[in-house]
Amino acid sequence: MCLIVIAWQVHPAFPLVVAANRDEWRDRPAEPAHFWPDHPELLAGRDLKAGGTWMGITKSGRFAAVTNFRDPSDRRNKGPSRGALVSDFLLGVGPPETFLGELAPRASQYDGFNLIVGDRDALFYFGSRQADAHAITAIAPGIHGLSNHVLDEPWPKVRRARAAMIAAAADAEPAPRLFAMLSDTVGAPDEDLPDTGVGLEMERFLAPPLIIGPAYGTRASTVLTVAIDGRAALEERTLDASGHPTETRTFTF
Repeated sequence: MCLIVIAWQVHPAFPLVVAANRDEWRDRPAEPAHFWPDHPELLAGRDLKAGGTWMGITKSGRFAAVTNFRDPSDRRNKGPSRGALVSDFLLGVGPPETFLGELAPRASQYDGFNLIVGDRDALFYFGSRQADAHAITAIAPGIHGLSNHVLDEPWPKVRRARAAMIAAAADAEPAPRLFAMLSDTVGAPDEDLPDTGVGLEMERFLAPPLIIGPAYGTRASTVLTVAIDGRAALEERTLDASGHPTETRTFTF
C-alpha cells in the first residue's frame, strides 16, 4: 500500500475502519483480494512475483498492512520481500508486539518499510527508517494516516485522507465517503510537497491519493470495516491505468 488511513476505536459501530490505496508498477503480477486456497483463513491480495501481500485480514481478526518508505538513496538490491512481512504476521499466532520485536533487529535487511500489525485488542506500528530504528509504537485510539514516510507524517495526501476519515467516523456507512477520497486525483501545491529525493516532477505525480499513470499508479482501492461483534466487511476495487474500476470484490465474514 502507499496510502492508508485508519480509524482505531473511534467509530461507534466499527472499532477498526481502514481505507487504503495500493500503488505499484502495473507490470508486477498480482491477484486481487481472495481467501487463499492454501490458507483459507486469510483474506488478502497476493503478489505473484514474491508471494506475499500488501494488506490482509484473517477470520480470527489479525490485520496487517505495509507501505514502502520512499528513499531512493537507500536501496537493497536483493533484500527480502516486504510483502512477506504482512503474510508472515497474518499466518502466525503470536502477539503483534512480539512479532515486531523479533523483526526489529533484522529490519535493516529490507528496503525501507512501514508495517502495521494488530488484532482485535491492539494495533502496533513499526517503521524501519524511523529515528529510533527499534521503536515499536502502540497505535493510540484515533485517526491515523500513513503514506511513504513515518506514521502520521503530514504529507498533503495523508492530511486529506485523515480529514475524510474524521468525517466518515460520523457516517453509519463510512465506505462511500472513503472511496470518494481514495478516488481523488488532485495533487498539492509545490510548496506543500515533500522532498524525498525523487525530483519535483515525480513528487507532483505521486501527490494525489489516486495516482494515474501507464507504467505506475494506483492499482486497487480497499475499504475494510470490523464491527463491534467481530463481523468484517472488505470491498476492493481493482483499477485500470486511467483510475477506473474494472472489478469489485466484496467479502463479509
